[in-house]
Amino acid sequence: MGATIGPGSASKEAFCRMVEDYQAALLRTCYVILRDYALAEDAVQETFLKAYWASTAFRGDCSEKTWLMRIAMNICRDIRRSAWFRRVDRRVTPEQLPEACVPFEAKDSTLIESVMNLPCREKEVLLLYFYQDMTLGEIAQALGFAPSTVSARLKRAKEKLSVVLKGGEDDE
Repeated sequence: MGATIGPGSASKEAFCRMVEDYQAALLRTCYVILRDYALAEDAVQETFLKAYWASTAFRGDCSEKTWLMRIAMNICRDIRRSAWFRRVDRRVTPEQLPEACVPFEAKDSTLIESVMNLPCREKEVLLLYFYQDMTLGEIAQALGFAPSTVSARLKRAKEKLSVVLKGGEDDE
């Protein structure tokens, strides 16, 4: 967390460790946001490039994961704002998702499709909270919002999923 990894630094190992530790998590998150594997790979690559060039500015106020997720979310937002992205069909089925850490079960497809159909603002918060195991504070830092905003979006996402899943748990 405090090692300098940027251009001219002697810590190539620190940067390689960071890529190894966070690449899969970033790829899964970017894929769900962008609904395109190639774009997700590009977003992750750009995330690490930006992190590399901005590493001297990393003060350690948050974890590396939070810092990288913030960079990745901003890149995904930029991609989603592009005119090209808005004109392409991005519907994704559960079979197209990158391999999960836990084996996929058929009963999970309804939940995954419901999460994928949430508005991006709510989907981002939900993914970071449940799939990346980040705290509300870390999510607030990563997305640049107040913790209360993150909490409200998470609550709305849970409510929408509960309605879609007909009686799903409000806590989970």
